[in-house]
Amino acid sequence: MNIQAPPRLLELGAQSLLRNEALAIMALEELPIELFPPLFMEAFAGRHTEALKAMVQAWPFPCLPLGALMQDHQPHLDIFQAALDGLDVLLAQEVRPRRWKLQVLDLRRKTHQDFWTLWSGMKVSVCSLLEPEPAQQMQKRCRVEAQAGLKPVQAPVEVLVDLCIKEDTLDETLSYLLKKAKKRGKLLHICCQKLRIFAMPMQSIRKILKVVQLDSIQDLEVNCIWKLATLSRFLPHLGRMGNLRQLLLSRIHILPHTTPDQENCLNQLTAQFLNLPHLQELYLDSVSFLEGRLHQVLRCLNTPLETLSITNCLISESDLTYLSRCPSVSLLKDLGLSGVNLTSLNLESLQVLIERTSATLQELDLDECGIMDSQFSALLPSLSHCSQLTTFSFCGNPISMAVLESLLHHTTGLSKLSHVLYPAPLESYEDVHGTLHLGLLAQLHAQLKQLLCKSGRPSMFWVSASPCPHCGDQILYDTEPILCPCYLPD
Repeated sequence: MNIQAPPRLLELGAQSLLRNEALAIMALEELPIELFPPLFMEAFAGRHTEALKAMVQAWPFPCLPLGALMQDHQPHLDIFQAALDGLDVLLAQEVRPRRWKLQVLDLRRKTHQDFWTLWSGMKVSVCSLLEPEPAQQMQKRCRVEAQAGLKPVQAPVEVLVDLCIKEDTLDETLSYLLKKAKKRGKLLHICCQKLRIFAMPMQSIRKILKVVQLDSIQDLEVNCIWKLATLSRFLPHLGRMGNLRQLLLSRIHILPHTTPDQENCLNQLTAQFLNLPHLQELYLDSVSFLEGRLHQVLRCLNTPLETLSITNCLISESDLTYLSRCPSVSLLKDLGLSGVNLTSLNLESLQVLIERTSATLQELDLDECGIMDSQFSALLPSLSHCSQLTTFSFCGNPISMAVLESLLHHTTGLSKLSHVLYPAPLESYEDVHGTLHLGLLAQLHAQLKQLLCKSGRPSMFWVSASPCPHCGDQILYDTEPILCPCYLPD
């Protein structure tokens, strides 16, 4: 039986003060700063909207991590609106409150998670008192303007938020935030580090992006069923995301017969890469325009990539050849080609690419590539030189036990290689129809384990991943088969 701890004296005091919101608001001017966080938490949990509104205006710290509190309390819309209303009143004042220090309202839910715990327990962290980076940059800009003799202006407040756009209409909280940003213009900056776009009319997307500080976006995912022509309407915004570090484009399609307009759209896309000098990770998934055009996509990259993932796409022999020579992939740490059919291609270029990145490559994903024994064997000498490799996955390829044993011998010298995910060997199938025999698979896996022990690498994690013979779901096999739920009795 759980016994709930009695409320602390500090909590009781905050609850007592909030019984009279007018009195609580009047007390804010003289309230010690260490009492602000616990009082704010009580006001938030108790839905004291007027007190919240006043406390936002008098907040004595550079950053208000509201998102971390929202994660714990799941607030109603009126609570969220009260906090933004308080910020709106603050920005409307020509002379701001004496104790006012708020420069950043952080609505992200996975940051500053220890702030409220530390302050509610009266443990002051040095980090809690430090100004967040956006605020420091803003103050520096204001000082420069003052030294230059420019007319001083009120520094804007930055609202940090991660956006996920996935409905036909905006949710009420985002709509309210955008409304306030439009109202206050340059005094309120919406900064979005992570932006996810799943489904929304392009017109609505563009309206949102007009309000967001595009140079604040570092991680962008566009996962929409778009034609190239639709993507082209988005490209001017992409080109203004100058601090972008991670870009994922998924499900972008072209017509079977390429038109001059489509070629023009593709050229516009690749030209935007010139405006992304900090891009480090590029993910291209299920895009139909890559085949024969990979050089067009990669040639405009300014800096070397750390991650290149091309998944569920068609590429040609010439694409693979260009990839092996491309200057932007010479320092790759993560290479993914999952779902790219390589069966009919000469993998000499892939061998060259692996050799070229052997000093930096840490993760390699060749799942579901249709790689045959002879092709895979040709890659082994290059793989054996990948001194930084930690994870290698090549599930879903028709590989024999003999080639798996050869792989083991080629990679036991790679001291950092800790995880290998391999397909069920061809010998573990009962018939030509691909029926997996779990007993045979267990025997073959045990043989590989014995070889690992003999080679001095018993701790290397070799796991087989194969489709369940009954339902087709992916299942793993370690020291013994991990049975799919469809095998288990009801």
